[in-house]
Amino acid sequence: MGSTAGAALRLPGLHGYAAEFSPYWPGRVACAAAQYYGMAGCGTLAVLEQNEAGIVLLRSFDWNDGLFDVTWSENNEHVLITCSGDGSLQIWDTAKTKGPLQVYKEHTLEAYSVDWSQTRGEQLVVSGSWDQTAKLWDPAVGKSLCTFKGHEGVIYSTIWSPHIPGCFASASGDQTLRIWDVKAPGVKLVIPAHQAEILSCDWCKYDENLLVTGAVDCSLKGWDLRNIRQPVFALLGHTYAIRRVKFSPFHATLLASCSYDFTVRFWDFSKPNPLLETVEHHTEFTCGLDLSLHNRGQV
Repeated sequence: MGSTAGAALRLPGLHGYAAEFSPYWPGRVACAAAQYYGMAGCGTLAVLEQNEAGIVLLRSFDWNDGLFDVTWSENNEHVLITCSGDGSLQIWDTAKTKGPLQVYKEHTLEAYSVDWSQTRGEQLVVSGSWDQTAKLWDPAVGKSLCTFKGHEGVIYSTIWSPHIPGCFASASGDQTLRIWDVKAPGVKLVIPAHQAEILSCDWCKYDENLLVTGAVDCSLKGWDLRNIRQPVFALLGHTYAIRRVKFSPFHATLLASCSYDFTVRFWDFSKPNPLLETVEHHTEFTCGLDLSLHNRGQV
């Protein structure tokens, strides 16, 4: 990870909640944003591209409520799904200038997380909501396939396993990380991961049993699904709640996190001093982050 400052683009009046690199186009990023920190006002999906001149705005789409998360389709390079404060999911096509192709409104409170499955052979989307449920969707079907209940607090994060088909993790304000199987009705595993709200989780790209959680207690913890009695690592350094954590697509032990402390931090949990670098480019809450699948070291 080089500590060179990247290119910057300002989107006045908007607060970014999520950034996701395209799996197809190197340098293309989707950003889900909202006005006024999502309290009221509209949302914008911004599709950005980095070129020689810096970062340019390729396309933007507006929605009548804040957008909190975004995921790229794994079978069409132009398609994205966002989720919003009105509880709905929106499917967008960047090749078209009009509004969403489709809107799914089933969650009864803010839809805060959305993720497209990454294992081959299935095209499934999972969403998580403040209504304490996760929902399973097939984008070709107009309604949800299944609803997952069990959390006793807001669901902040729902992430597919990159290894195991039909398996996803959810992180919640009820202080638990939960593992689900779409073929089974109930929760597969409940991990009391923190003594605080958990805002983010992610799967290791190189180990199907390893996940990381990031919480309001400012800590990151690693969990081995075969032995959940204690974390396999704990990473300390952030001074406010951790908003998003992602494992590297290139290194098995490398991860990145961002926080309400305005920083992005890079970690290698295999090292005695795991904190590699702290980046302080932002002047406000840092809510979204992603690592490029194409360009090693690009965040």
